[in-house]
Parts: sequence; structure tokens; C-alpha cells
Amino acid sequence: MVRLAQFFVTSVLLLLFSLNVSAFESGIEFSADAIQIAPGRASIQSKMYVGKNAVRTEMTKQGQHIIKIVYPKEGRSLLVFPQEKKYREQTGLAVAPSWADKSAKTPCEGMPKSSCRKLGFETIHNMYVEKWQVERTVKGKKYRSLHWIDSNRKLAIKEMLPDGSVSELIMLGKGKLDGRDVENWESRYSHPSGYKTTSKQWYDLELKIVIREERDDGFIRELTNIKVHKQDRNLFKLPPGYKKVIASDNNIKNFNKQ
Repeated sequence: MVRLAQFFVTSVLLLLFSLNVSAFESGIEFSADAIQIAPGRASIQSKMYVGKNAVRTEMTKQGQHIIKIVYPKEGRSLLVFPQEKKYREQTGLAVAPSWADKSAKTPCEGMPKSSCRKLGFETIHNMYVEKWQVERTVKGKKYRSLHWIDSNRKLAIKEMLPDGSVSELIMLGKGKLDGRDVENWESRYSHPSGYKTTSKQWYDLELKIVIREERDDGFIRELTNIKVHKQDRNLFKLPPGYKKVIASDNNIKNFNKQ
């Protein structure tokens, strides 16, 4: 929903970039090289293909070529191991939000067990934004949060989350990154415990996603060599002859532990 917590995801491939869904939401087909650098760890590099109905990410890990294909509107993904002609299918994933669609009326579109209430308009950091209250039920318990949203970019300029933490986005200006037109943003996050963090982000004006992020802990992730063009539909199909395996498969277990 409106890219709430859009920069934090769980699985290794999705961690590389939370762009799998947000890139898909932009409605623009493109390919790019992706890199993630974390202090004290080996860098992770991959190739990303964003199509009309799916996102494909390819990478090599410990000599194993791995492909992940995500179908955001279907709530499923495929983890493919070409060298062994095996794959794992995961279903029941959160369906991609449709807030980016013109028909969407609230930022709760696509979020189960949630409701949104528009509270009005406010000006934050010199930006005119919509203020929303979101109520979500998780394991029978209700959680409320506040979100100030720039409806043009579909970005949450400020959020007050149920645990008392606050995140903000502040636009610093416009510029170029690898020849692409971008906006420069600073992201600030604070927790009641006293923990604080900041990051710099570059928002691509054509793709309408963040294509580079630098956190104050040295973590960096970026899309480079971006090429906007229609993608081959075969990239998002499982080749014939592949055997379906379950999560207990040793290769999959070892991959998920990394």
C-alpha cells in the first residue's frame, strides 16, 4: 500500500530490491542490473526484468544460477534452479496493491483485513499531501497508523506507525543519476527506543521508483544500466521439463539460509 515500509522486505531476492512490486506498479516495462552492498558482506548482484504482469530476478549464489519470478497480481512466485531443472512455487503471497492504478480510491487497495479513512489534507515539508488513517487487523488485534501521502508519487511523506516509530521523506532537489532524471530525497526513521537512521534516495521520475538508496550504516542498493523497453514474455514463463520440489529440498534450504 502506497509503498508503506517499501524499503524493507524479507527474502534474499526481495531484499535485493523492494522494487519487485513497486517497479511492477509503475506500469513501465524495463530491464536493469541490480547491486546490493552491505558492510562486512559480499555484494549481491542480479539482473531484473520488469514485465507487464511479472518481475524476473536472476542471480548467481555459490555457483548456483537462481531465478525468481514474481507474479504480483496473482500473489505467487517461482524459485527456479536452471542447472537442476527444478523449481519451487510459493502461493498465498500478499497480492500487489493497486493504489498505483487510476481506479484505486484508497491506499488500502490490495491489503486484506484493513480499512482506510481519509482525514483531509495537510502541508508537510512544503508538500501538499493527503492524510490517511489505516486500521489493520493482525491475528485478531487491531493496529492503527497515520500516513501523509503524496498522491502524485504514491509515496508516504510521513508515517506514524503503531509501535510509535516515525518515518519521513524530505525532498532535497532534482538532478541526474546515470543520465536519468531523478529527485533526491532524505529518509529519516526514529523509534521510541531512541534508535534513529537516515538514508539518501534517488527517485526516478520516469519509472516512479527509487533506483538508488544509501543508508547511514553503509548499506547501498542501486539499479543501473536501466533500459526501458517491452520485455520478452517468455522470460516470465517456466520452461517445460522442470520438476516441482518442496521447501525441504536441500538446495532450497541452503539458499534460504544465506
